[in-house]
Amino acid sequence: MGYGSQAGHRPVCRGAHRVSFTLLWIPATILASLLQTARNLTQRSLTDVIGVVGATQVRFLFGLPFAVLFLVVVCLVADRLPPSIDLTVFGYTVAGALTQIAATALMLAAMRERSFAVTTAYTKTEPVQVAIFGALLLGDALTPGKFAAIAIATFGVVLVSWKPGEKLSRAGLRPAVLGVGAGAFFALSAIGYRGAIQALPDGGFFIRATTILAFGLALQTLVLTVYMLVANRAALMSSLRNWRRSLSAGFLGAAASQCWFIGFSLTSAANVRTLALIEVPLAQIASRRIFAEGTSWRELIGMALIVGGVGLLLMLALR
Repeated sequence: MGYGSQAGHRPVCRGAHRVSFTLLWIPATILASLLQTARNLTQRSLTDVIGVVGATQVRFLFGLPFAVLFLVVVCLVADRLPPSIDLTVFGYTVAGALTQIAATALMLAAMRERSFAVTTAYTKTEPVQVAIFGALLLGDALTPGKFAAIAIATFGVVLVSWKPGEKLSRAGLRPAVLGVGAGAFFALSAIGYRGAIQALPDGGFFIRATTILAFGLALQTLVLTVYMLVANRAALMSSLRNWRRSLSAGFLGAAASQCWFIGFSLTSAANVRTLALIEVPLAQIASRRIFAEGTSWRELIGMALIVGGVGLLLMLALR
């Protein structure tokens, strides 16, 4: 018995009751955004202590035990083994795992040069990219209304990140390139993981999402641990010495990914990543309260556009 149907969209029959999980992607994505904002803050604080690669590795190495625990619990409740992983699932998961590593490293590198909020805004150019990739690679539907919602929200992101009068120098361009590059790799990662979840041969949406989460984190942990043992053992040892903060980042990362993957199993990656733009206002709030980074009127207008675009997307999704 699984959680939901094979596709995750059809209702589940239980006696005289029919329960639909179709719109569960909305609260799952909102929770994922909250958890990811908290994880990014934790990783940013670790960057100064153990470096970019060390902080990148933390979310995977220390997140894997939690992902495995999630999978064990789901299998026990569902009374079944995880779905089998074939070459197609393996390929999609490898693509999602490796591009997520690259995205996280680029994001943390950008955060060392620009504010937490602005870097978050740069990475959130992702939805337009993920919508196009999803339509081309997975056949996800992209209606004119949905594309308009994505475009409005993304323009809000650009408005938040752009500073009037700022000269386009190499120093100013570098964090922008890093942030937008991170957004591109996050887009490819979302497509890879959604493709892997869809390619699993059986199981409900919950067990398929949790299976890919555990498998993806295992691959990422293996790749980064081997790399750091060879190239940066000091950062690996430092992350182990700072195990309390590392464990917090790992748990927040695993919990956020669990919610992201539930969203990917129920709707297109473009829908999930556009709703996830609520992270930009969350990052602004965090910047003001934690890092004493101010917010201008231009940034407030940009955030209003983000909220408006997200609101339009939800209206279309709820029809």
